[in-house]
Amino acid sequence: MSNAPRASGIAKDWGSDDSASPILHVDMDSFFASVEVALDPRLRGVPLIVGGLGNRGVVTSCTYDVRALGVRAGMPMSRARALAPNATVLPGRRQDYATYSHRVMELLGRYTPRMEAASIDEAYLDVSGAKRQFGSPMQIAVDLREKIRTQLGLPASVGIAANKTVAKIASAHAKPNGVLLIPADATEQFLAGLPIGALPGIGRKSGEALTARGIDTLGDLAQWDFKDLERIVGPTSAYSLQRRARGEDTSRVGQRESEKSISTEETFSRNLLSRVQVSAYLNQAAYQCARRLRSSQLRAWTVHLKLRDASFRTITRSLTLFAPTDVGREISDAVLQLFDREALPAGGVRLAGVGVSSLVSLTSGVPVPLEEDTRPREVETAMDRVQEKFGISAAQPASSLGKPWESSAR
Repeated sequence: MSNAPRASGIAKDWGSDDSASPILHVDMDSFFASVEVALDPRLRGVPLIVGGLGNRGVVTSCTYDVRALGVRAGMPMSRARALAPNATVLPGRRQDYATYSHRVMELLGRYTPRMEAASIDEAYLDVSGAKRQFGSPMQIAVDLREKIRTQLGLPASVGIAANKTVAKIASAHAKPNGVLLIPADATEQFLAGLPIGALPGIGRKSGEALTARGIDTLGDLAQWDFKDLERIVGPTSAYSLQRRARGEDTSRVGQRESEKSISTEETFSRNLLSRVQVSAYLNQAAYQCARRLRSSQLRAWTVHLKLRDASFRTITRSLTLFAPTDVGREISDAVLQLFDREALPAGGVRLAGVGVSSLVSLTSGVPVPLEEDTRPREVETAMDRVQEKFGISAAQPASSLGKPWESSAR
């Protein structure tokens, strides 16, 4: 759910020449909320918010009628409820969202192997080599949106442009449930009138620093004195931001910086007051990290534990393994070993997390013990195949079923 600023008066037609605009950015509309509707059609047309239900909960997704009332992703749920008192609030189902995400990405991958999943609900496609089979970029965008709608019951918006940066900005302005083509020769004109926050990579602080100097639009940013821009955001950021504000982006689809770490953490609706509760969560989070490692063809040398107590004091601990792993059981054993060394905070655990780092790719070769027991990995890999076909809840280790840390919390 994107919070990027959009220009309300932006034109919806910039021409029909897509011959030099082969990059598509597919962004699912209100993804979590849309999945909830797909799973329960009775929710169709109902104002809907998805997120944490407790006092500490935040919004993760909402329908567009609720967005019109000012609700945004990351907003405290208490504030969202005040803005939209008639909205239905759901806690969310991560496993179902992951299943639908996998189905979306699988469908997009049928059009071109040059696909890059940017997050759970968005992806880039380079359709340069798919035109003969599937038609022009615009035809492909229309066709894939229709297939996502009919086969999965989900709405999606698509931006079409000459490069990834402009395609992503275009998809934001195609929402909800639309397509926006930016011909290559219309790129600068399209970008010039947009607010600077529309450019990916400009956060709140840097945006405030820029607007304080009178840089309000991407057109301003593109033409600003480079030396002055360096003084505001630094030389590296100045160069990158100014190039992209002009619509210059040479990064290829699929060309992403390799992951340096993977982590899973959760802030609990009530502090966990027993070691059993915390251990149950850490075990499940370890298996989630392992699944992500296997899906990315990575193994990790180092396992990390993160705990935050009731007074917001945070501790982190780490353990380097004898050999890199992508096995949930091994990551769980390591993180629980770290946890065993720590005293349970007097006021309970507010947040817990598991992370892995020092990642190595299987394609580059990894060291393995001489007498490695391959059975745990084989079992978890078999579960991966079942989950890919039938959903994550179809097969899980018995030790990671349910949320015992919630049901037993007091």
